[in-house]
Amino acid sequence: MKYLVLAIAVLMYGLVIAFTGKKAWFTLSAAALVVALGVVSPYHALFQLVNWNVLLIYIGSLVIADLFIYSRVPAWAADKIVERSPTLGLGIVAILVMTGLLSAFVENVATVLVMAPIALALSRKVKMAPTYFMIGLAVMANLQGTATLVGDPPSMIFAGFANYSFNDFFVYSGRPSIFFAVQAGMLAGAAYFYWYFRKLGKLSVDLEIQKILSWVPTILLGLLIVGLAVISFFFSGLTVSGIWCMALAVAGLLWFVIVRKEPLSEAVSLVKRLDWETILFLVGIFIVLGAISEVGLLDDLGHFLQGIIGTNMVLGFVIIVGISVLLSGFVDNVPYIIVMLPVAAALASNLGLPRELYMFGLLIGSCLGGNLTPFGASANVVATSLIKKDSGVVVNFGEWLKVAGPFTLLTTLTSALVVFLLWR
Repeated sequence: MKYLVLAIAVLMYGLVIAFTGKKAWFTLSAAALVVALGVVSPYHALFQLVNWNVLLIYIGSLVIADLFIYSRVPAWAADKIVERSPTLGLGIVAILVMTGLLSAFVENVATVLVMAPIALALSRKVKMAPTYFMIGLAVMANLQGTATLVGDPPSMIFAGFANYSFNDFFVYSGRPSIFFAVQAGMLAGAAYFYWYFRKLGKLSVDLEIQKILSWVPTILLGLLIVGLAVISFFFSGLTVSGIWCMALAVAGLLWFVIVRKEPLSEAVSLVKRLDWETILFLVGIFIVLGAISEVGLLDDLGHFLQGIIGTNMVLGFVIIVGISVLLSGFVDNVPYIIVMLPVAAALASNLGLPRELYMFGLLIGSCLGGNLTPFGASANVVATSLIKKDSGVVVNFGEWLKVAGPFTLLTTLTSALVVFLLWR
C-alpha cells in the first residue's frame, strides 16, 4: 500500500506541474482514489484531514479583498503617497512597500490586481516602461504574504499544522515570530528597489486622485484583522476564525447588494471570481497528504533527510531553505509545504531544536522562492500578463530574473538570518 500511495502521489504531482490549470482535478481525483482504496475513510478524509477552518478563512478573506478593491481606498492611498513623495523614485518604493503591507492581509493576486492599475497609469504619465515597477509589485506581494495568517495559503496551512493563532505570527513563546523576520526582508527589498529607481527625479505631472466609493470594506477588513487577533486570545488555534471571516464576507455581500444597490448578479459574479480552483485543490491535497502520512511515507522522508543532515543544525537549516527556494521557483509551493511541514518539524525535534527554526525556514524559502521565476507564483503570472496587455512587452525568464533574482536572494537571506538568530 505504501508504494501504491507513493505512485499515486508522484503521478498527481507530475500532472499538477505539467498541467497547472487543471490542478484541482488531479488532486481531487487522487484524493478520491486513496479513499476508494481504503487508505483513509470518507469520514476521516472530509472531517479530520481537510482543514475547513483554513478554507473558510481563505474564502472569507478573498470576498473582503474583492470588496476592498471595489471601494477604491487602496488606489486613493497610493495616489496620496506618490503626490507627497519628494521624488518619483521614493514614491514608487513607497507604493511597493504599501503593496507588501496590504498583501500581509489580502491575498497576493488580489493585491497585485488592486495596485497594478495605479502602477501602469503612473508609468504612462511619466513615460516610463512599467516592467520593473510591475515585477516589484508581484515580488513584494509574495514576500509579505508570508507574514500573517491571512496573507497567503501557505501561511494558513502552516497555521493549521502548527496550531498557530493570528497573534502567534507576531510573538510566539516570548520570541518575535515570522512576521518580524519578513519585515526585515521587506526593508532589504525596499532598499534594493530604491537603488533601482533612485535616479528618477520629482514628479512633473499632476495626479488625478482616485475618489473613494465607500469606507465600509476597509472597516470590514479592519474587523477581520482585529477579530482574528481577539479570537487568538480566547480560543486555541483556528477554532472559530473561519466562521468569523465568513460572517464578515456575508455581511459585505449584503452591504454590496442592499446598501450599494449593486445588482445581485454582480454579487454572484464576485463569488464566482473567487479562487475556487485553489480552494478545491487544497481539499484534495489535504486528503492525499493524510494518506501519505498514514502509510508512513513522511517518516521515511524524514529519516532520509536526517541521514544527510546528521547532527549539523546549520546544514539542516541551509538545506531546508535552499531546496525550498529552488523548488518553489518552478513548482506550486502549496503541495510542497504541506508535505514538508511535518518533516521539518520532526527534523528540528530530533536535533533538540525549536521546531519553529526549520518550519519558519521552510515557510520563508518556499514563499520567497516563488519570486525567482515569472511562473513561480500566481501573482507573477498576473503581473507579466498585465504588462503584456498594457505595453505589449513579453517578460521572458531572463528579464524577470534580472530584477527578481537579486531581490529573492537578498530578501531570503535577510529573513532566514533573522529566523536563525532568533530561533536557533
